[in-house]
Amino acid sequence: MSNNRFRLILVILVAILLIFPSGHFSSAATDQERIAELQRQIRELEEQAEQYRDAIGEQQEQAKTLQGRINSLRSQISQIQVQIQLTGKNIDKTSIQIGDLQSDILNTEEKIEYQKRTISDIIVYLNRQDDENLLETFIKNQNLSDFLRQEQYARSMNSNLLGLVNDLKESRDRLQANKNNFEEKKQDLIQLREQQTVQRQSLDGVKSSTDLLLKQTKNQEAAYQKLLAETEAKRALFFSELLELETQIIQGGLYIVRVKANPLPKRGTKLFQWPSVSRRVTQGYGCTKYARCGNKRGAYGGAPHNGIDIASGMSTPIKAIADGVIVANGKNDGWGNWVAIQHPGAYNLVSVYGHMSALSFLRVGTNVSVGQVIGYEGSTGNSSGSHLHLSIYKEFFTFVNEARKGQLYFNYFDGSINPLDFL
Repeated sequence: MSNNRFRLILVILVAILLIFPSGHFSSAATDQERIAELQRQIRELEEQAEQYRDAIGEQQEQAKTLQGRINSLRSQISQIQVQIQLTGKNIDKTSIQIGDLQSDILNTEEKIEYQKRTISDIIVYLNRQDDENLLETFIKNQNLSDFLRQEQYARSMNSNLLGLVNDLKESRDRLQANKNNFEEKKQDLIQLREQQTVQRQSLDGVKSSTDLLLKQTKNQEAAYQKLLAETEAKRALFFSELLELETQIIQGGLYIVRVKANPLPKRGTKLFQWPSVSRRVTQGYGCTKYARCGNKRGAYGGAPHNGIDIASGMSTPIKAIADGVIVANGKNDGWGNWVAIQHPGAYNLVSVYGHMSALSFLRVGTNVSVGQVIGYEGSTGNSSGSHLHLSIYKEFFTFVNEARKGQLYFNYFDGSINPLDFL
């Protein structure tokens, strides 16, 4: 192997380290500028969405009047429109990131191939050097200077070989990290597109609700108050019937699923994460002002509120508060679309998420991780506005309500604990 060949290999070593990183520098820099601009727009839209959440929270408290209810619905429409834009920007940002990762993966794979070939060439050369003794090497060279120069090249090759092997390891680590990130971003993109579909469906639903309300009341306050009174009477009857049915289920042991918890830790122990981006609790646990405990015409037939209500905005993602498994998934007149997660382990509690915009896409028996999206906020079932109803149970069971077309229900009156004690 000639001295020119040695020099060529050394040049390749440098080229690998310098040329590849700059191969897509220009396009990557442009993409970073686009991402930065999208992030700025995302922050603005998030601020708008938060302002609408504040307004809706106040307006839902004023929904005892027709105008208050209409204002709340219109704010929900505006909020969903902002959320659709926000999701669109996140889709654009994620798509750019996926493209950059694809490019980086391709460049890194090419770099690794060059590195492997160069390492192979150096190893062949060094093996050849090992096969020659000093005398043979000296004889091959015309003078002492050439001999010393070749020995110096050999030592340089050995040093560069070690550096290149380390660089190859780093390239492989980078490649694996990029591939993992690529798969995560693909899942993020799928979820964002699903979320945008739900948001558009929610927008249509709220618009229809607004039109129906105006049609039913003919924009007359008296008609709205009559509608409220009828709704209140139906709700009271619903909970009265439910209490009677639950009592029969317990006495007869007619459970479909039943889960009992282990002894609980002291209050204030953090067992769970919040299920949504907002921590805005619009109704707490127990005998709230809205519940009117002891009054049969109260919101829950005189019973306490068995969970907490969290308002983050229509079609906002709902996330599992801890690792677990789906034990029930249904739809009924009380809680609309709901899903229950058992959290095995030290305490074996169950969390229930109600009023979701659609039936959860996760089947019974599916394992879920903390923070995993399990559905989207809605206002289905017996609900006065968009929110998530979160209950946590130390004793949980499901049963069939034959009087309501065989709908699947879960216990309401007993077995729950205050979620705020463990969030």
